[in-house]
Amino acid sequence: MDQVIAAETLMAAQQRPHGAYTSVLAQYAADFSYDRLPAEVRDFARGIILDTLGAIVAASSARYGLRGTLGRFVTSSGGTPEATLVGLGQKSSLVNAALYNGTLGYYCDVEANHTGAIMHAPASVVPAALAAAEVRGASGAETLAAIVLGIDVACRVSLAIGPNALYARAFHPSAVCGAFGVAAAVGRIIGLDQQGMANAFGLTANQASGLLAWASDHTEQSRPFNCGLAVRNGVTAALLAETGMGAPQHILDPAEKYNVFRAWATDPRPEALLDGLHERYEIFGLAVKLYACCAFLHPALDGILALLDEGAVSADDVTAITLRFSHSGRSMIDENELKSHRAQYILPVGLYNGRVTLDDILFEPHDARILALGEHTRVVGDDELERHYPDRYASVVELATRDGRVASRRVDWPKGYPQNPVTPADLEQKFRALAATAVDAATIDRLVQAVAEIEAAPRVDDLLTLLARTD
Repeated sequence: MDQVIAAETLMAAQQRPHGAYTSVLAQYAADFSYDRLPAEVRDFARGIILDTLGAIVAASSARYGLRGTLGRFVTSSGGTPEATLVGLGQKSSLVNAALYNGTLGYYCDVEANHTGAIMHAPASVVPAALAAAEVRGASGAETLAAIVLGIDVACRVSLAIGPNALYARAFHPSAVCGAFGVAAAVGRIIGLDQQGMANAFGLTANQASGLLAWASDHTEQSRPFNCGLAVRNGVTAALLAETGMGAPQHILDPAEKYNVFRAWATDPRPEALLDGLHERYEIFGLAVKLYACCAFLHPALDGILALLDEGAVSADDVTAITLRFSHSGRSMIDENELKSHRAQYILPVGLYNGRVTLDDILFEPHDARILALGEHTRVVGDDELERHYPDRYASVVELATRDGRVASRRVDWPKGYPQNPVTPADLEQKFRALAATAVDAATIDRLVQAVAEIEAAPRVDDLLTLLARTD
């Protein structure tokens, strides 16, 4: 039945004139303008930029391994020193800086994500746009608009292909689809026209990559590398398109023989590429993450902390944790080899520590209770919760206690989601806490001010200078 539905959907999409999806989206990207953005979009975008920079600054700390491994690669690769390598006090080529800074963007796993698209778009788009703006001398307003555009395109491509289909094929939506958003953002900064954007999309598809194989990498370095790939590939595509390099012209059109839907989709929704252009901005679909771990676990963490805050249980009384979750998403968090994606680790960390940080992910816990309770934590697939996935990661968490009681809480929208938003003050507090791990208080104040005033900046160089060196 699913194959029949997919075939009917594809046939309906093929009725659209050949090339219309790609060409219309390319025109949208080429014409995208700061002046057309509603004030509320600009305000929210500033918050997302600050939030993403907090994750990047924290990830750049010398305390963590990525700065040493990938940092050595980019600094030894040569290239024109034109774009800042965050934390390293050096510059490299635009492509190298994009790869490095984009990988930092997803290292902490604490930057905003789009739930329906299962997409970590800001981790890729923000560092890509800033690097391109630094090299090409774009204004802060142009950079902010490019970031909104890139997030929009990345999420639309993922929604059109279907993130579940990508996951089923072991592809990472943030890597594959994120590259299209980067190409759009950078293409806008360097001034690609409609034809150039269409070329950039085609060249992006030719490079699209990023497997979920990182799920067995305990260093947690190949996971964020997928967002680095998205940035590198998208930037490369935009720069090649600028040179006039040829490319597939209709890569986002179902009528094209070899298109993205044939590669990855099972139930393609190409209409999602164009639905509500200039009316609905996917940046508003982003959920701000308050825990440094897989977003699938955030509702359960909120539920656990709520039960503790209300006095329904005390941490020391809990003997077992049961998480009820969708069948489709369960495999990503049930006994996953990575601590960041393993419910059996993350939920006990949240219970005993009241938070989840990058240190919890990269270093072994000092509290023996965490691993002990992990042995009594399980994830159970739930038919009713499956109905809501992936639009929401509805969860029911159950805490069993020593006296035989079970305290339960269902959470559909954890704090930070569009349906349960954080305030600008919350975002700034989160940024300050993250940045404090790598820069001093004075630099933090200047970063907050620079992002708040980004639209008035004729260039973004001063902002990048503040990011150049970290501890």
